[in-house]
Amino acid sequence: MNITYKDIPIIYEDNHVLVVVKPFNVPSQEDQSHDKDMLTLLKEYVKESAEKPGNVYLGLVHRLDRPTGGVMVFAKTSKAAARLSESITTGAFEKRYFAVLSSSPKDKNGRLDNYLIKDEAKNVVTVAPMSVQGAKRAVLDYKVLEKKEKICLAEITLYTGRSHQIRVQTAHIGCPIVGDVKYAGDKLIKADNLALWSAEIRFPHPTKKDIMVFRAFPDDSVFPWNEFDMERHLSVKIK
Repeated sequence: MNITYKDIPIIYEDNHVLVVVKPFNVPSQEDQSHDKDMLTLLKEYVKESAEKPGNVYLGLVHRLDRPTGGVMVFAKTSKAAARLSESITTGAFEKRYFAVLSSSPKDKNGRLDNYLIKDEAKNVVTVAPMSVQGAKRAVLDYKVLEKKEKICLAEITLYTGRSHQIRVQTAHIGCPIVGDVKYAGDKLIKADNLALWSAEIRFPHPTKKDIMVFRAFPDDSVFPWNEFDMERHLSVKIK
């Protein structure tokens, strides 16, 4: 993907935070592919927009998996980075997603609470017993918003930020995310991109303490988002 910082929509910016929309398939930070990543691209943006010489500071306080798109926040000062990280630790930093699942869960609303372990060499995460060394607890709530014949639109509230968490936990209950070639197995429903989108983040501003809420929404002209009445779901507050 030949991308520059000009391809990244900026939602909000002040002296402390930078809130943007991450495109699909762009790494949050540099990885083994050495493809352009969000942190590097946005450092270039800050450097040019502020006309700063030399290196600029930009803190990565949370990540989205490479295939996932949606709203992200970066810290423009080390103080902001520390306070945003503290908000994540205390649960004051809230993250909600839209996901299109390849089948509907048995219950319309539910909590998924598992332990996950990552094979770093293969970049694959699996559900594991709590007793397995290195396994980390992963918790999310889901709510089915709309059903179609084979797929459903779900809102997901994430309480822990484990690698590939939403993808692994939904696949574990037999409802993998549409377009997930890594975890869907024989339930794969193909799409141009992984149908997982960071729709809302909410956090206390690192200096003003105001509660900041930012939303970004997927392109509802393409599959599978175009299967649903997204306008109806987007016109109401995500709870």
